[in-house]
Amino acid sequence: MEEELIGIKNAALSFILEAEDLKSLEETKLQFLGRSGKLTLAIKAVTKLPIEKRPAFGILANEVKQTIEEALEEKAKSLSNARKTNLLEKIDVTNPGIKPPLGHLHLVSLAIEEITEIFEKIGFVKVRYPEVEWDWYAFEALNFPPNHPARDDWETFFIDEKPHPKYGPMVLTPHTSSGQIREMTTNKPPIKMLNIAKCYRRQSDVSHVPMFHQFEGLAVDTNLSIANLKGVLDYFVKSYFGKDRVSRIRPYHFEFTEPSFEVDVSCGVCKGKGCKLCKEGWLEMGGAGMVHPNVLKNCGIDSNKYSGFAFGWGVERVLMMKDGIKLDDVRTIYSDRMEFLEQF
Repeated sequence: MEEELIGIKNAALSFILEAEDLKSLEETKLQFLGRSGKLTLAIKAVTKLPIEKRPAFGILANEVKQTIEEALEEKAKSLSNARKTNLLEKIDVTNPGIKPPLGHLHLVSLAIEEITEIFEKIGFVKVRYPEVEWDWYAFEALNFPPNHPARDDWETFFIDEKPHPKYGPMVLTPHTSSGQIREMTTNKPPIKMLNIAKCYRRQSDVSHVPMFHQFEGLAVDTNLSIANLKGVLDYFVKSYFGKDRVSRIRPYHFEFTEPSFEVDVSCGVCKGKGCKLCKEGWLEMGGAGMVHPNVLKNCGIDSNKYSGFAFGWGVERVLMMKDGIKLDDVRTIYSDRMEFLEQF
């Protein structure tokens, strides 16, 4: 039995020495030390020996097992180090590294940057006012009557907070026009303000989302007229949409401007001739008008001395109207569809 153990040890060491990779080394381990391995079976046969010979056999068997295990461990280290060396030799450190993917600004953020730059070139100063606002700034000072539909809780998000004794209920600002009041009660004319902020309304469909962005322009000075307003509109349209696009104004009604206008921009698809998109050659961009005298008075500005004009449009809306932006659902802008977002 002792000779058998010595033979198993020598055979195992020979296989270990010849192993060329970790896989063959693992096969050798199983062949000798596995459940049905040669050394395992030999040790189990100890019961066939006389009782007096068993201790000596057990000592030898443990020595053989320990020798094989140490040889396996040393060979495994040797093969691992050789593999690492081979890998390092194959690496060309002069090759350029693989750059990780980089993100970029969201489409709306890019639009806000472009809009801001356009108006700053003609003297408008960008400001930012609260998104959580009081009713007085959002409606009352803007000449909205108490029963106006916009002040209904089906249109505006009201905050569950105790009303202010002077400014009324707290709301999520439904439009950037509240920034007009903030600006005119804080600063004296002349004023040229651009307020870009998030707005909130209880609407959700292909052309509306509950949270969206508006940019609000306000100019207050002596002798401002509709001609000044129209000049600013034309400047923005040509700067943002392209030199071949033009704007027009149509009479409308807003509580805080008088006279009030809807602003249209010529269709970029048919160049104003009429198509499936625009029907008659024009796309509605948003509202504008001359600041209502009551609004000036509410802000402590003499309406006999000063006049002003204002405009407020959705960032997402003008973005969707830009050439090359083919969107028929505003909600796509805020989706997580990478195939869409990665285009920009």
